[in-house]
This record gives sequence, C-alpha cells and structure tokens, in this order.
Amino acid sequence: MLGPERHRQILRLLAERGRLTSAEVRSRLGVSAATARRDFTAIAGAGLAMRARGALLPHDFSLVEPPYPRKSERAVNAKARIGRAAAALLPEVGTVFVDAGTTCLEVGRALVERPALRIFTNSVPLLALAGESRATLSSIGGEARPMSLALTGALAQSWLEHLRFDAVVVGASGLDTSEGASTTEVAEAAVKAEALRRSSRRLLVVHAEKWGRPAAVRFAAWGTFTDVVTDRILSRDERAVLTAARVRIHTAPSR
Repeated sequence: MLGPERHRQILRLLAERGRLTSAEVRSRLGVSAATARRDFTAIAGAGLAMRARGALLPHDFSLVEPPYPRKSERAVNAKARIGRAAAALLPEVGTVFVDAGTTCLEVGRALVERPALRIFTNSVPLLALAGESRATLSSIGGEARPMSLALTGALAQSWLEHLRFDAVVVGASGLDTSEGASTTEVAEAAVKAEALRRSSRRLLVVHAEKWGRPAAVRFAAWGTFTDVVTDRILSRDERAVLTAARVRIHTAPSR
C-alpha cells in the first residue's frame, strides 16, 4: 500500500476511534513500527492530526478544559433534552447523586421538582437552585474548582464514603469507543469514580460532541455504567461495544 493511501486509511481509523495508537495501525494495516512512526510524523506534520504518547489525536483535540461559562453556552438544547430523558429514568422517591457539569445540571433541573427526592451533588450551580427546589439538595463538601464549579478533593471523597444512592448520574469530558469515559482533571475523576461505586444504577449523560474525543484521565470503563443517555445516533461499532458491556442506550429525542 502506497503512503498516501495508507495515510487515508489511518485518518479514517482515527475518525472512527477518536484516538489511534501505533500498535493499532501496525495490526490493522500490517506495517512495521518504523513505518507507523513515519506515517504519524507525516500526518501530524501536515496538520491533519496531533501526536501524543505514541498515538494520534484529532487535529482539534485539546487537553485544555474550557471555562464553565463557555461550556454552558454549548449545545444548550441538546443538553436540556438529555437532562429530561435521564430524569425520566430516575426515581421520584429516594436518593440520587448528580455530578457537576453542564449536562448533569440539566438533569438536576428536571429533578428539583420532586419533593420526595434527596439530591446529593458536587455541582455549585445545582446547589444554587436550593431556594426554588422542592427536592432536598445536599452538598458533598469539598473545594470549589473554578474551571468547572465542581466540589472536589479529600473532603468530597470522604463524604462519599459514607453514602449510598438509588442512582448516580455523571458526565464526561470525552469518550473513547473502546475504553470508556474520561475527564480532564484527576480530582474530578476521583469523585466520579467514588460516586459510581455507591450505587447499582449508574447513568452517564453526554452530548454528541464528546464521542470519539477522549480526555486526559479515564475514570470508568463502559461496563461501569448501566445506562448511557445521549443525543448521538450511535454507529454500529459503538452500539456493539456498549451492548457487549451490558449498557442500556437511551437516545434523547431530537425535539
């Protein structure tokens, strides 16, 4: 296979997977390690992708997390639809943990009207709704992270160790089709992972642009979740991976 055709194949695989390693290229295309390195160098040098730790990432991939106000302006309608769809899966009575993040906030907005529900959260914007909430809102404590307005750190994790939930709702900064959900910051990853250990019903809520764009810190494999709620129509490969992990897929309505 000639170089240009190989590069097209590599870029196609990158578009499907969101992250592509040298080992995957060698396996799929039957090339040597030296050839894979040269191809990665050429593709990155042409500005078609980024190199990171022996892998290729999409050219618009960034490990830099945007500030909360900018995130809150993106995909507003999609997040609201996802929030309502996720809330429909959650109990009217009981205890639920809702993660920080703009998509999770929309889940929280849909839950605060339930007077028999107690909502634990590390989301500062969700806690700000306490004055109008019919549900009971409880903070897990911790240090407020300005970039995401999430409460994290040792205090947050210590509180979580004493709690159990009927359901847990978390978001993600990025998703890898084969590896699962990731975020940009270690302390937030630790809170998400600990919360997920505290329930047998575990929902991931994520809008379409997160798919195929993994972030720096993976916090959960697909098998960790019982349900995924998204506005993306999943590809056959994506659906097969989640089905094999026994994850129920819920697609938010387009309107």
